[in-house]
Amino acid sequence: MEISELLTFIKVAETASFSDAAEQLFVTQPAVSKRIAALEASLELKLFDRIGRQIQLTEAGHQLLPKAKKIMADIRDIKRSLTTQDEVITGELKMATSHHIGLHRLPKTLKQYQNDYPNVLIEIDFTQSEDAYQQVLKGDTEIAVITLSNDENPMIESIPIWSDPLMLVVGQDHELANANTNQNQEVNIEALASLPCVLPDQNTFTRQMVDKVLGSQGLKPNVRMSTNNFDTLTMLVSIGWGWSLLPSTLVNKHHKVLAANDLILERRLGVIYHKQRTLSRSAAAMMTLLEKEIPHSLGS
Repeated sequence: MEISELLTFIKVAETASFSDAAEQLFVTQPAVSKRIAALEASLELKLFDRIGRQIQLTEAGHQLLPKAKKIMADIRDIKRSLTTQDEVITGELKMATSHHIGLHRLPKTLKQYQNDYPNVLIEIDFTQSEDAYQQVLKGDTEIAVITLSNDENPMIESIPIWSDPLMLVVGQDHELANANTNQNQEVNIEALASLPCVLPDQNTFTRQMVDKVLGSQGLKPNVRMSTNNFDTLTMLVSIGWGWSLLPSTLVNKHHKVLAANDLILERRLGVIYHKQRTLSRSAAAMMTLLEKEIPHSLGS
């Protein structure tokens, strides 16, 4: 049984005319006859008596008419509830983000979202950007706010939100801190690569950026320790375990920022979603709030 068949049945019943029903439905009269015949065949019941030029409902037709009208009313209600933009947004929002972004970039947006959409249950998976990326790719989560990959995937839509420059830093007691007292004095990149450093793991987008830049100059970092927690890297630099590249939001008084034009890196942080997935209204609302951050970050 097709919806178009029920709608056609209602129109024929109301107009008592196949031709008038066809005109109102913007189809041909043979199309109306075909739909009614298909409906009667599906129900195995005769719905109309054709007496001369008159069309009359049979007993089965009289019984079906109010039920058919109710079905069509229910369908209209379903469409209205799914498309009405003024309706309260409810349901669940499943998203993923990195620990760093969750701590240093998202709090204001999450607070605003909670205030604007209190009926949405938010489930956030705090994980690595790379894992969050795979979750979106596999369809396990709707959106992810992460360090964006430099490699494009035709299935992933990436929207940059924040610019995140990485600062070359050492601890205040590090040998490079004492050797580079002049703020404009540049660090020799070959000498830097030979010194111990603390960096994210090799499977991270950030580490891949570092390895690519150094590799283009025939260099490889002397990694003393790897960890994907930037707060841990911040601490390790502070106690003199080596140099690192940290987001500007984490640089503090215990660090010495060094200049190295051959090692200027900038991450793009943003939101991703699967291009073949229709986002829920709760996810679309989060996207709207995130995109409001773009002029503030990219314009500064």
